Amino acid sequence: MATITKKKKKTSFYLVIGITGIFAVLGGFFTTYLSPMTGAQFHLPAVIHIHGAFAFAWILLFLAQSVVIKSRNFPLHKTLGYCGIFIALGTALTMLPAGFFAVEKGLAKGEGQTAISSLPGVFTSAIMFIALVGAGYWYRKNPRYHKRIMLLATIVLLWPAWFRFRHYFPSVPRPDIWFAVVLADSLIIIAWIADGLTYGKVHPVLLYTGLFIIGEHALEVALFDSEPWRVLANCLYGISGG
Repeated sequence: MATITKKKKKTSFYLVIGITGIFAVLGGFFTTYLSPMTGAQFHLPAVIHIHGAFAFAWILLFLAQSVVIKSRNFPLHKTLGYCGIFIALGTALTMLPAGFFAVEKGLAKGEGQTAISSLPGVFTSAIMFIALVGAGYWYRKNPRYHKRIMLLATIVLLWPAWFRFRHYFPSVPRPDIWFAVVLADSLIIIAWIADGLTYGKVHPVLLYTGLFIIGEHALEVALFDSEPWRVLANCLYGISGG
């Protein structure tokens, strides 16, 4: 009985993260996407809607997989995993044109170089997300690695949603720090705590990969719109023909 209870505690954490992810997406994108969609004058390129559908499908898949594993339906988990490869590729590939559109939108608002400087973050997010999903697939036969890597991939995907919570709190200074790093990456720290409470220590793949993600996000904030960053951003913008 003790073993069964322990397994329930392990899987329930991932279920909570899945539910939290749904909340983050719906709450974060409500003011900038979901609510404006009800207006007749709200028009966006199809790729934005496609990217949103892929990204939300990944969060739903993560939640569904948590439920499936909790019910120990491993054949269905495997089948959904193969669907996840398609969803992950679609999410990462559409992330780039969505980023280019955001730049053009920013330029039209007069944001200038700052708008272009958002591009490197889009590329690094796409690379980190698809790399983590690929690693998760590689370790699919090692549940201890697999589930933690997929958790981190989901956390990486969620940061734009958390960053948009700044619209609810416009008076908060440096939203790039408090929402894009502290709030978004707090899920990694919570995962460390959950791992430690459940197993007595934090699994290395969760600890060191999580540290890398937090460090990468912090480095982006520190370097954003600096001269080297602008050079990189302009090179990436040139790829789009801008």
